[in-house]
Amino acid sequence: MSRYEPVPKSPEARHYPDDEIDLRELFAILWVGKWIIILTTLLFAAGGVAYALYKPDIYQANALLAPAEGDSGSRLSGQLGSLASLAGVSIGEDSSSNTVIAKEVLQSRAFLADFIRRHKLEAPLMAAEAWNMRQKEWIYDREIYNPETGEWDVDENGESLQPTNWDLVKKFRENHLNVIENKDNGMVTISVKSLSPLAARQWTEWLVKDINEHMRAQDVEEAEASISYLESKLNETNIAGMQQVFYQLIESETRTVMLANAQREYVFKTVDPAVVPQEKSEPKRALIAIIATLLGGMIGVFAVFVRAFIRGGKDEPETTQTSNTTSK
Repeated sequence: MSRYEPVPKSPEARHYPDDEIDLRELFAILWVGKWIIILTTLLFAAGGVAYALYKPDIYQANALLAPAEGDSGSRLSGQLGSLASLAGVSIGEDSSSNTVIAKEVLQSRAFLADFIRRHKLEAPLMAAEAWNMRQKEWIYDREIYNPETGEWDVDENGESLQPTNWDLVKKFRENHLNVIENKDNGMVTISVKSLSPLAARQWTEWLVKDINEHMRAQDVEEAEASISYLESKLNETNIAGMQQVFYQLIESETRTVMLANAQREYVFKTVDPAVVPQEKSEPKRALIAIIATLLGGMIGVFAVFVRAFIRGGKDEPETTQTSNTTSK
């Protein structure tokens, strides 16, 4: 290197004027395109307000439930255990809980399909457009369902619009039912949304009642089937030891039937019952309008910068050509 050759600057000391951001230039670009930003923001704000006003009010009813174990069932179980001990039969405490199973059954396809059909919720779920607060009745889409005749319309291909169990359960799960379990205390919250505040409470009460009755009937049916089987086996043997075992098993299954029929709330005990909601839960109209306005402003700013970038790219070749002509 020659002693007179300049020392190259470090990367930190180099100056790249093309890479610098000129805030004054950015503000100038925004100022030039201010009407685009304003119009885009107003357009999105108006669309957001219209969308928020178009959406119907949704009401939500909640029921707080606790596992129904350790109440009357355990007291009656203790009494039966005492009587059995006097007769020389030992009955162990049944510590198993059906709460986890019941929570899954509550959201199962078979249970929900039977629930919807039993309470005739097909039309309110699939064809209701709104709820008449004054007359306390559903307003249906008559292009889908005729409430006077109770018949479903047909589509362009001549097929009935009557929903299948798959459609009903999918709609109920996605838009109406929500089951939340508190892992800390085991409490279960059942929430039901509906266009009608009365229907939201009624459907919640029906769900709690039906799941208790479903689990009770299932356990009673299984216990009675076991008793019938054990009695048949008892009659087939003459061995005293086996007979004592069968008696114990029959007593245990009999206790299950008695406990199931004795408990009014078999699986879930209602801690806080559902009430008719006085306020809507959805839609959040103010939030929708704010988000739409912000989105419109962001899109407007983006459009202004894109326009400035495109124009800058078109002007650059002309500037370069003018510079070359001047230098010649």
